[in-house]
Amino acid sequence: MAYHLKRSESVAEGIRRIAREEIESAADQLSKGHRDRDEAIHEARKSIKKVRAVLRLVHPELGDTYYQETSYLRDVGRKLSLYRDAAAVIEILDSLKQKYRNRLKASTIESIRRGLLARKQQSEKEADIQKALTEIATSLRVAARRVKAWPLQTDGFPAIESGFEKMFRQGQKALIRAQKCPHPENYHEWRKRVKDHWYHARLLEDLWNDIVQAYEKSLDDIQAWLGDDHNLVLLRAKIVAEADTYGNDQELSPLLTLVDKYQKDLRAAAVSLGRRIYEAKPRHVVRRMRQLWDEWQVQPQSLEELRNGAAIPGKSR
Repeated sequence: MAYHLKRSESVAEGIRRIAREEIESAADQLSKGHRDRDEAIHEARKSIKKVRAVLRLVHPELGDTYYQETSYLRDVGRKLSLYRDAAAVIEILDSLKQKYRNRLKASTIESIRRGLLARKQQSEKEADIQKALTEIATSLRVAARRVKAWPLQTDGFPAIESGFEKMFRQGQKALIRAQKCPHPENYHEWRKRVKDHWYHARLLEDLWNDIVQAYEKSLDDIQAWLGDDHNLVLLRAKIVAEADTYGNDQELSPLLTLVDKYQKDLRAAAVSLGRRIYEAKPRHVVRRMRQLWDEWQVQPQSLEELRNGAAIPGKSR
């Protein structure tokens, strides 16, 4: 499974292939009864996010199909979030313990972790989680078959150009909004747009040079920092809402102080790097990607492309 466009296929073929593979991968993750169910849910959610990013990239051409499919995948993602968030909160608590191991009381951390884990297990039991995941997997396999009918015709860079530029612009706006109004939901929204742009860059992986590779790494760093920030928001909310369960103010106050400090550091790092990414004019970013695309089309074919019956080098794709 390759999450990038190939020169041996048209853009429409590549988009359909990638979407189908990612949806099928998500279904497989949810239906196999993995020993590490949390990781399976996490991987399934990532695949769904990748497909939604693809949909946004080719939105102008999809028409009503875009709204139908993105709405369906959004609902699936929200269902999985109910299970994933419980695991993510425990993971970020473990990260806090490691990062501030000399500044936190171990007994307090362990008490909170036991409480979070017990609530997670109880919630999964009440929801009959494996049955729910199997039903989602069945629905995803139906969605994968629908991809074949996606109304995509345009080929070459024009097929993705407007979507690429639009999502970059949205990332710029989301960053400005997060800086002006630093509410958790604004940082979370900015992360979504960064992830879209990151996934779009990954689709063009075969075009990369060293500069674009570093660019992709920066996007990955930003989305990871903002992801940890979001998980800290969830952790803080749970601790505050259930404070009586985890300890008294004297025990919890140092932890919450460090949660706030960690969030501040993560946001500062994300904004600092994000400003460098999003200071560029969208049309300049797109122009550079178009240049790389054109160069890619005239490169000598690889042995793999020749084996797969690739198009003649230089032919527009």
